Amino acid sequence: MLFDTHVHLNADQFEEDRAEVIERAQEAGVTHMVVVGFDEKTIKGALEIAEKYENIYAAVGWHPVDAIDMTDQHLAWLEELAAHPKVVALGEMGLDYHWDKSPKDVQKEVFRKQIRLAKKVNLPIIIHNREASQDIVDILREEEASQVGGIMHCFSGSVEIAKACLDMNFHISFGGPVTFKNAKKPKEVAVEVPLDRLLIETDCPFLAPHPYRGKRNEPAYVELVAKQIAELKEMTYEELTKQTMDNAKKLFNII
Repeated sequence: MLFDTHVHLNADQFEEDRAEVIERAQEAGVTHMVVVGFDEKTIKGALEIAEKYENIYAAVGWHPVDAIDMTDQHLAWLEELAAHPKVVALGEMGLDYHWDKSPKDVQKEVFRKQIRLAKKVNLPIIIHNREASQDIVDILREEEASQVGGIMHCFSGSVEIAKACLDMNFHISFGGPVTFKNAKKPKEVAVEVPLDRLLIETDCPFLAPHPYRGKRNEPAYVELVAKQIAELKEMTYEELTKQTMDNAKKLFNII
């Protein structure tokens, strides 16, 4: 049984065959998923899918790239949605210094507002980090995000950054890049992360694992991520899948 903690089944890339993709995931043993919404359109899509399928849940938040578009009304809407029975986390949120659509100070402010909201509604947070590790760690520390904890999604940082996040009550989640032949850093981090803080994901339709690299990713492929991490941690696939399932259910408060 696999729990894919980060999917974008709400993406346009799945418009034609979403039901088949979900079916293939179930056949591969993926029993639980969290669909992540990060702007108005994708949040609505995430909720629609979560409401339709029993073991598919939603996370709602505002992406840093689009931080400049977020209004106070959007924040109030997120607070309202936090009470939805299928919403298990706030996010993805964070910082993205790769794209320059939203100025850094705007990104930081929107990130802080969402952390404060998560503490208010008592939900874990899902962190998007691109080229902004130290600023993310600093903000999480300053805002006392350890009170709710959450996930460093598709982690690509160093062992040091991973440890700083672990110290703040965060889980480290790995996706397709951990399977890439040249992915030295994610592999090193995967070995170091304690078993009770480990999660797996696809981030589909992005970042497909080897041997599908460059193609559309889908939840069924999370099995390849699990196999790679089980190998790195010298444990059986069954042990790894059970542990990551237990971790995700506990974090998302799924009974």
